[in-house]
Amino acid sequence: MVLDNTQATLKWWPSPAKLNLFLHINGRYDNGYHQLQSLFQLLDFGDELAFEINNTGQITLADPIPGVADEDNLIIKAAKQLQNHPLANKAKNIGCHIHLIKRLPMGGGIGGGSSNAATTLVALNILWDLNLTKTTLAEIGLSLGADVPIFIYGKTAFAEGVGEKLQGVELAQKSYLVVFPDCHVSTAEIFTQANLPRNTAKIKFSDYKFDNTHNDCQELVCERYPNVANTLQWLLEYAPSRMTGTGACVFAMFEQHQDALKVQSLLPQGSTSFVADGRNISPLYTSM
Repeated sequence: MVLDNTQATLKWWPSPAKLNLFLHINGRYDNGYHQLQSLFQLLDFGDELAFEINNTGQITLADPIPGVADEDNLIIKAAKQLQNHPLANKAKNIGCHIHLIKRLPMGGGIGGGSSNAATTLVALNILWDLNLTKTTLAEIGLSLGADVPIFIYGKTAFAEGVGEKLQGVELAQKSYLVVFPDCHVSTAEIFTQANLPRNTAKIKFSDYKFDNTHNDCQELVCERYPNVANTLQWLLEYAPSRMTGTGACVFAMFEQHQDALKVQSLLPQGSTSFVADGRNISPLYTSM
């Protein structure tokens, strides 16, 4: 993407991707939500957002996402939720024009929309001089999606509950080749399947190893989406690999960044992929 003169002068805020290094489903709550355990790994690759603050009171998007109406866009939703929060009275008559550089595929299970919402909340909290706490921002974020708080707190984390109970953790740095098969997996569809495993025993983070965990959604998704199954099988020839979240993205884990790039170069022509390093602290915060 070539930036125009206005965009080139703006501050760009990172909106990083994440991986679910594992996803265990431990049961269901009385309200029907699933009880989960997961490990969110933040990456040093993602989208970017920039904000032009104005006095119109309007929230507008310079770069609409094809097929997504503004009223359904999590960026717009996040900005309006923040603007209308009881503790954000000074933002009532302040607006913004939001620019987006989109690199993360939609429906990939790597948190693109949730990360966009979180970056919007964090950035506008600063730019609108609201001084809301991360806890308050995370509460707003949770109303937009279960994955939003992880990006607001900005730390790689062991997650429980519906994904909202977060324990920041330190992981040894790995490099990841992330591949997006040519399909879109509906999270709602997967979580409503009767044959989805829902009885995996809970673990402690201290017991975590990649090899003794799994993704409870992976087998079901692979049965229903051959592109996911084929891509995962291909990656497994080169490195430990797994599907992230409910898909469709799959990832392979490497000790060295160069090894991930080497395998990426072997992917079939036209594949959508990227190589990124894991980060214990979100690029959103290390860039401030």
